[in-house]
Amino acid sequence: MKILKRKWNETLVVLYIGTSLMLLTGQLLGILLVYYGLNFGISLFADSFVQSDVWAESATYLLFIGIWIVALLWIGGWKSNRPILRQLGPRTSGNNWRFLLIGAAAGAGMNGLCILAAWLHQDIHFSYVSFQPIALLLILITVLIQSSAEELCCRVFLYQKLLKSYRKPAVAIIGNAFLFAFLHIMNPSVTILSLLNTFLTGILFSLVVYYFESVWCVFAIHTLWNFTQNILFGLPNSGFVSLYSVFRLDDSTARDSFAYDVAFGVEGTVFADLLLIVAIVLMIFIGRKYRERCMLSDAQDPHTSDD
Repeated sequence: MKILKRKWNETLVVLYIGTSLMLLTGQLLGILLVYYGLNFGISLFADSFVQSDVWAESATYLLFIGIWIVALLWIGGWKSNRPILRQLGPRTSGNNWRFLLIGAAAGAGMNGLCILAAWLHQDIHFSYVSFQPIALLLILITVLIQSSAEELCCRVFLYQKLLKSYRKPAVAIIGNAFLFAFLHIMNPSVTILSLLNTFLTGILFSLVVYYFESVWCVFAIHTLWNFTQNILFGLPNSGFVSLYSVFRLDDSTARDSFAYDVAFGVEGTVFADLLLIVAIVLMIFIGRKYRERCMLSDAQDPHTSDD
């Protein structure tokens, strides 16, 4: 039996440490750039905007731009890591507008189902606040930056490094999902159910990358999940409540149930975890069928080379 030898810097523990440092230094850089740099620059011209809830919420998500900068420098700085950057571009088969839109619909749909279940069970009640298209677009862009930054570190860098090092998709899928859950352990009001939710989310997102080779789809799912929950309906997102939202939760009427957790939101519930388990099962079924079709199509393509 051939034993796979891996370098010390490609072991699970070292990759965990490296990914965590990437996220930490990126967040510190983001704080410097946004809160001390951009925040100060905008205040010179529009101090009232800097003091608004729209900017405060946008800045909270925008600071994740630091993670993008650090991650790209980290990956691009080593020759052995540079092929990973190809996963971000349109040359990867699944990175296209179709999968981007599917991801957006899936993210909004899954989170919407969680919210609908809690609302129908009368665990939560909403009041309308305001609809500001420009503000929503601005925040949507910053939510995309935040969500894709986490995916860049976990579902692009860590996933690809684990896949290359261990040569087993299961290690890459479960390994990056475990770190993804661990990174949320210090979130406000975190619970076992909410950590399980984050772990299952990591599994689901990794399966999308594995079967469809589409980090764009994962970017979209993550973004619309957070945006629907936090910005449209004003519910806690991983324990954090938005300063600006279209609807606002009536906290005094919220109650704990199988579909809602007062402290953490819909993510810390049995319903959300079961929904993710169903989504994972469907993803495996659909993903296998998709791969079979792709393999059959390649076999029938006369331009496909056997070399």
